[in-house]
Amino acid sequence: MTNVETLSTLERRVSMALAADDIERQVDERLKKLARSVRMPGFRPGKVPLKLIAQTYGPQVRSEVMSDAMQKSFSDAVKQANLKVAGYPKIEKKDPASSALEFNATFEIYPEVKVGDVAAATVERPSFEIDEAAVDKTIEILRKQRTRFEAVERPARDGDRLAVDFLGTIEGKEFEGGKAENFAFTLGEGRMLPEFEAAARGLAAGEEKVFALTFPADYHGKEVAGKQASFTLKISRIEEPRLPALDAEFAKALGVADGDTAKMRGEIRANVEREAKKRVEARLKEQALQVLFAATPLEVPKALVGMEAGAMAERAIADLKARGVDPQQVPINQQAFEEAARRRVALGLIINELKDREKLGPKPAEVRALVEQEAQGYESPAEVVKWFYMQPQRLSEMEALALESNIVKWVLAKAKVLDKPVTFDELMGAGG
Repeated sequence: MTNVETLSTLERRVSMALAADDIERQVDERLKKLARSVRMPGFRPGKVPLKLIAQTYGPQVRSEVMSDAMQKSFSDAVKQANLKVAGYPKIEKKDPASSALEFNATFEIYPEVKVGDVAAATVERPSFEIDEAAVDKTIEILRKQRTRFEAVERPARDGDRLAVDFLGTIEGKEFEGGKAENFAFTLGEGRMLPEFEAAARGLAAGEEKVFALTFPADYHGKEVAGKQASFTLKISRIEEPRLPALDAEFAKALGVADGDTAKMRGEIRANVEREAKKRVEARLKEQALQVLFAATPLEVPKALVGMEAGAMAERAIADLKARGVDPQQVPINQQAFEEAARRRVALGLIINELKDREKLGPKPAEVRALVEQEAQGYESPAEVVKWFYMQPQRLSEMEALALESNIVKWVLAKAKVLDKPVTFDELMGAGG
């Protein structure tokens, strides 16, 4: 009978004792097996003395035998006690000073998940209409993304892209970050401090201006925060933004081969509708998952939270690197992800429980539909579909999304769903 101690709601400890004679027998067997193939200078293969092999490889072999024996003993113990282990056990010798092979394994188990009642919860479903104004707004965004800048000979005004030289001093001394040549920024975007933009506004190329500037008290550069500086600013170049015309060339730039602007508008509408649908689905999913999370209080294993927080921190570091940011300059603290990780782990356990209990696992046709939907945003949807089915990891991601979709449908079928009219901007904004 396995002795299992309950240390807390999820934490358990089992005791293990290994037979010394059995360990020695296995070590001897492995060393003899090793002797058949090991090579050492001065000996023919298979003729190395066992004593020399034991001296050379004995500690490593003993460590491997002990590790295998402890793992087997632990697996047998949790299997006998019918426990589902979360994470990895911490195995320690009971008495470090003793020669007895007695160990304790401390570990966590998965919690029992009892999904709460979601019938009383309310989910708001955004309702909207893609009208001509929404299409026009999207076209304007696409035009701005393809803005060309052309040099002009006139005073600078908002919207212009400027190239400037500047030198700043505080009490007559230069300071770090206070000097630049051919520095580019768009006037009126608010990237520069208000006094700086005000000084540049109205100057023509070649003109110079001296002005005072007080850095905000909460300025990111602490060495100059709250201090007054004197700046000399010279405009090197002024470029005016030019939006592309709504013509055949613009349509071709957006992938309409024959340059038909009516066809272009139809494709843009289809893309907007597809994106709007995604936004609605994203809002519904977030609300549905929150309903499940709130209805199902759950203590989750610390080991799983730690692993998930670590994975989230690694993804954040990878994202910084992908954007050309040195992670050393923006330290990532794993603890900052723990709350989000705890929620993700809990939702994962809830989703798995619902998948099994309600038979919500995704069917191949549901996965295929999601893959085809994703492929519609590309020029050759059929090729993209083939690519997905040749990439096991990508297909696995689609299967996970299909499972989440089924979970959301299950929640929406039970909760109260209210249609809430929203504007196009509300739907497509940051909150979407």
